[in-house]
Amino acid sequence: MPKHYTSYMSHRDGEPPAADDPLLDFTPVPHASPRKNSIGPERQRKFIATLAASGIVTEAALAIGASTDALYKLRQRPGAEGFRAAWDEAIDRGVQRLEDCALQRALKGEERMVVSGGRLLGFERRHNEGLTMFFLRSRRPERYGVVRVEDLKPGHPQYERIRQELLRDEPDIEDVRAEILRKVAAIKRAKARETGDEPPALPGPAMRPLD
Repeated sequence: MPKHYTSYMSHRDGEPPAADDPLLDFTPVPHASPRKNSIGPERQRKFIATLAASGIVTEAALAIGASTDALYKLRQRPGAEGFRAAWDEAIDRGVQRLEDCALQRALKGEERMVVSGGRLLGFERRHNEGLTMFFLRSRRPERYGVVRVEDLKPGHPQYERIRQELLRDEPDIEDVRAEILRKVAAIKRAKARETGDEPPALPGPAMRPLD
């Protein structure tokens, strides 16, 4: 039976960056008197590579056999500018991958097991509408975002959209007047028929004399 995942957390780790990835081309934090357990250049690059793949500092620290406290202290040392920048970029890659996984779930749903009486009956695909609305609000805030009343002013995308809809749906004033006159004339003719004194039909407001 093929393996089915029930959550993106089951396969959240991505591929570690290649050896020639620019992410790993940073200046390592220098050690004036390196010791056996120092976090030297090789361990620093392995930490960054693992962090980019997992997005989790504790897992990347475990991969190189270092504590998170030691890594955070290393991050703050003089000369750690390149290491800090690589760390932040590695985190960004992890967040981007997380966003990609969540977007995929919003679009395609998740395959879940259907179990009854302790027996596996099959699989079904479920969609998370809350996740879908989250992406719509974040990616299309001008249309789906929550807007405060005080922010709804001329120039705001939602204000202008509503304005255009109202202008599009608003009838022409001349059409309204013509419809009123037609209805008034119809009422007069109906009353005239009741009294037997029907006047000649009036030309509609849209008609004009022939030249």
